[in-house]
Parts: sequence; C-alpha cells; structure tokens
Amino acid sequence: MAILVTGGTGYIGSHTVVELHAINQEVVIVDNLCNSKIEVLDRIYQISGKKPKFYKVSVQDEEKMREVFEKENITSVIHFAGLKSVSESVAKPQLYIDNNIGSTKVLIKLMNEYGVKNLVFSSSATVYGLAEHVPLRETDPVGGCTNPYGQTKLDIEYLLIDYNKQHKDTNIAILRYFNPIGAHKSGLIGEDPEGIPNNLMPYITQVAVGKREYLNVYGDDYDTPDGTGVRDYIHVVDLALGHLAALNKLNENPGLVIYNLGTGKGTSVLELVHAFEEANNIEVKYVIGPRRPGDIATSYADATKAYEEMNWKATHTIVDACRDSWNWQKNNPNGFDK
Repeated sequence: MAILVTGGTGYIGSHTVVELHAINQEVVIVDNLCNSKIEVLDRIYQISGKKPKFYKVSVQDEEKMREVFEKENITSVIHFAGLKSVSESVAKPQLYIDNNIGSTKVLIKLMNEYGVKNLVFSSSATVYGLAEHVPLRETDPVGGCTNPYGQTKLDIEYLLIDYNKQHKDTNIAILRYFNPIGAHKSGLIGEDPEGIPNNLMPYITQVAVGKREYLNVYGDDYDTPDGTGVRDYIHVVDLALGHLAALNKLNENPGLVIYNLGTGKGTSVLELVHAFEEANNIEVKYVIGPRRPGDIATSYADATKAYEEMNWKATHTIVDACRDSWNWQKNNPNGFDK
C-alpha cells in the first residue's frame, strides 16, 4: 500500500516525501524531471534512510502511467506535477493547458479505473485573482486569474469538483498554497530553480551566495507599510505537513475539501530581505524597479479552516525559513548540480 506522489522530486514534493517517510509511509514517485533533478532521490535517502520507488514518467503519458498503477498498490495520490512558471505560461499558454490540465485528466481517469479514492491536489492562491481584501478565505470568490498558470490551477479545481460530483465515493483535498520558502533543516534539499528564479527567496539566496549581483525588487509604491508587495510566506516543511494532515482528513471524513495553507501573516519584500540579512548576518544588495504587470499589493491567507478541521497550522517563523534557506544555498551554491 503506497502513496503516489507526482512531481515528487520537486521542491515541495521532495519535502513531502521526507515527511511521509518519517511516518513510515511507502512512497512511489512519478516525475519527468523537467523541473527537478534525479539527485534528489539520494538526498531523500540521506535524510530519511529510505529511498522511494521512482518512475521517470510524464503524468501526461497515459500508457506509462497505467504501468505504474498496474505494478504498484496505490491507495492515495498527492498531485504536485505541473509546470509552474508564471512568465513562461504567459508566453506558452497552450503548453500549460496541455501539461497541467491534461496530466490531471490522465491521473483521475486511472484513479477511477484502479479504484484509488483519495487525492490531494497542489493548487495555489493565484486562483483568487486580483482579490479585493485580505485575509483571503476559502469562501472568497475565485477567478480573474492574472496568468495562464493560475488559470490552469483554477480549471483543475473545477475539474476535480466535477469529478467528485460524478464519483461520490472519492475523497479530494484541494490545497491552496500561498508562498513557500525555506528548506529542510539538514540543508540537503531545498528550492533549486532553473535559470533566473521566479520566486523571491531563491533570488535572495543566490544574491547572498554571489551567484547574482543584486535582487530586483518590483515596485516600491504599493499601498503597503514600506511600499513593496506583501505576501504570506510559509515554510516548505509546514506546507509538506499540510499534505499529511489532508490525507488524514480524507481518511476520517470522506468528501471534497478546500483549504488555504498559509501563515495568516503578511510580510513585505523588504521585510523578508532584512529578516534574511539579520538571521544570517549577510548583506543582500537590491535595486528597486518598476512593478510587474498583474502583481497585487497584498495577499495573505486566513488559514483558520485548516486548523479547525485538520488541526494544522504553520509553526515555523520567517527567521526559521531565512536560516534554512541560507543553510541550503550555502551548502549547495549550484543547487543539486555538483
């Protein structure tokens, strides 16, 4: 009896696999390695003493995925796999539609065929679009996504809601992430983006390690305390533990549930930069530039529902995340590339 983790060698997926191993859960990973490295498997083993079964397969490939379902006794699925670059999605929207939505269709088809009832889906706070207030609650309107990546997440949510209506014996948890940062405390796994980072923390750490000259801060004229954008930064280990809590929830109370996973607190770009500098005693050079199209001033979660229904809440602080991110980057200046 195993949990299938699609995209399990990725940033959030790998941390979740470590936490699954910590509770002696058998794990099968499917990943095509387009956004991750095979070296992650060795790092997972170094941390947990266990090596998950691994298939280098695209979730879009129904024939190969069928072989996985045929060989493995899968009882639940955590679905991380998907393309995730906002800028790339704007340039190549059809690629994101085909990959993100197409792979999910293959996955639920095979789950239905092989009688797998539990699914935890990796969604995003981007489904709320240009939200008019904070904190964001699960009951707030969704839609008006500012990029194709976010739209695919919302379309998949609708797809899963429809699937659950048609297959009432299935149990689905949709988890809307806010902004993951941090790394495993061992420094063995962390965020290793391809090319120029799209996310703030790896950009900060790459400047700190000397890989980049300075950080671009996009806009300092927002209606926020210091003019820079405010986001809800959640430690990746807290996020990983949210998936375990969601699996427990599905086993105890069948049905479809939607949860925000965030800290419930907003932190500005410059607050995060200064927290990183203070936590690690290192300077991070930055340059203020113009706003990016589609960025909003402030976004953070109301994560009350996740606490009340799953007994889950974020316990790591911003300082913890800054220290863990730097521990990962300084020990792996080129990521998983030796």
